[in-house]
Amino acid sequence: MATFFVHDSSFVDNKVEIGNNTKIWHFSHILSGSKIGTNCSFGQNCVVGPNVTIGNGVKVQNNISIYEGVEIEDDVFLGPSMVFTNVTNPRAFIVRKDEFKNTLLKKGCSVGANVTVVCGVTIGEYALIGSGAVVNRDVKSYALMVGIPAKQIAWVSKAGNTLEFDENSEAIDNFDNSRYKIIDNNLEILV
Repeated sequence: MATFFVHDSSFVDNKVEIGNNTKIWHFSHILSGSKIGTNCSFGQNCVVGPNVTIGNGVKVQNNISIYEGVEIEDDVFLGPSMVFTNVTNPRAFIVRKDEFKNTLLKKGCSVGANVTVVCGVTIGEYALIGSGAVVNRDVKSYALMVGIPAKQIAWVSKAGNTLEFDENSEAIDNFDNSRYKIIDNNLEILV
């Protein structure tokens, strides 16, 4: 049986899976059908689900709602008060649950504080979305995105450091000496 922490002020519905060492703090609600991996952390005032899948090692800061249609892979960081949507043309008087668009956050990406992620996009592995940006299209792996709408301004390493490239379109991250190269307008790790 999994061992996890849920603060007394939070609610976890029936038919929810929560992995070992996950912590759910104040005033949060995990809705039915949601699956949360191991070693995750949810700040105060978070809502998850229904039917949301979240990987291992995910950090969800305060005031975040993760709606049906959002999938989050391992080691993703979600900054305070960032926002997901799930319908492109919501109306209070029209039920559009059959129009939810899927959103995928791939392994290791980071989404800054107050970012809005418009539904139907994929944020690539280890991408970094700057605070306050509005993401309304797919984001490449390792891309550094800022602005409204979000535009790529650089490439970042797996550690989140901005990369500087030489004349051969190669870069080294001093954090771990990993090597990167731009190939066909995508960033690849050299082995």
